[in-house]
Amino acid sequence: MNTNRTVIADLQERIDQIAGGAVRQRKTVPFGVPEIDSRLPGGGLAIGATHEIAGGGTDVVSGAVSALFTAGIAARIPGPVLWCLARADLFAPSLVQVGLSMDRVIFVESKDEEGVIECAEEGLRYRGVAVVVAELVRLPMVASRRFQLAAEQSGATGLIIRRWRRQQEATDFGSPTASMTRWRVSPLPSEPLPVPGIGRPRWFLELMRVRAAESFDVEVNACNATGHMTSIEEREDPWRAAL
Repeated sequence: MNTNRTVIADLQERIDQIAGGAVRQRKTVPFGVPEIDSRLPGGGLAIGATHEIAGGGTDVVSGAVSALFTAGIAARIPGPVLWCLARADLFAPSLVQVGLSMDRVIFVESKDEEGVIECAEEGLRYRGVAVVVAELVRLPMVASRRFQLAAEQSGATGLIIRRWRRQQEATDFGSPTASMTRWRVSPLPSEPLPVPGIGRPRWFLELMRVRAAESFDVEVNACNATGHMTSIEEREDPWRAAL
C-alpha cells in the first residue's frame, strides 16, 4: 500500500512539473487524527494550496459545521486570515470557540460572488496572508485553477467554503476542480454523556477528492478551543482542552 502511495505521489509531482506547478515538497498541517493524517499525502493538509469544503446539505446546521471545520483548519495555521463573503450571516463567536482568534481575521464583504472571487484571488497572491477563506456557491474551473496557482506562488492556503442555497446546486460539487482536496462535513449526534446535557459535537467527514491518495470517510469529535479534532474512540480531558 505504501509503495502504491509513493508511486502515485511521484506521478503527481511529474504532472505538476509538466503543468508548471510547484514540484517542491509541500508543507502540511496535520489534523492530529491518525485516521485522517495517515491517509493524506505528507501526513496532513497541504499548505500553499487550495481546498474545498461543503456541508452535507442545504440547511443552516450543515452550513455552520462546514464553516467551523474551515475555521478549525485556519486556527492551526499561524498568520493573518482573510475571510471573503457575500452574505453577512457569519457568527464570529462560534469561530472563536474552535480556536480562530478574531485578532487574526480580516473580513471582506462583497456585493456578489464575482467580488468574492476577485478578493480571494488577490488575497492568495499577497504573501502577507497565511489563509484565505472564500464563501462561494459556484467555483468555475478557471477560478479554481487561478486560486491554486496563486496559492502555490505565495505559499498561502485557500479554503473555499461551498454554500448551497438549493439542493440542486450541490451537484456542482462533483465538477472538475484544481483544488488539492475536496471535503464534505455533516453533523452527527453529539457525544453521549452519563448525565443529562449536551456532549461534544461530532462530525462525519468525507474526503471526496485528494491528489495522490484515495478518498475516505471518518467520524470525529468536532474542533475544540484550539482547532483540533479527535477520534471518536479517543477521550479528551475537557480541562486540558480548554488550556
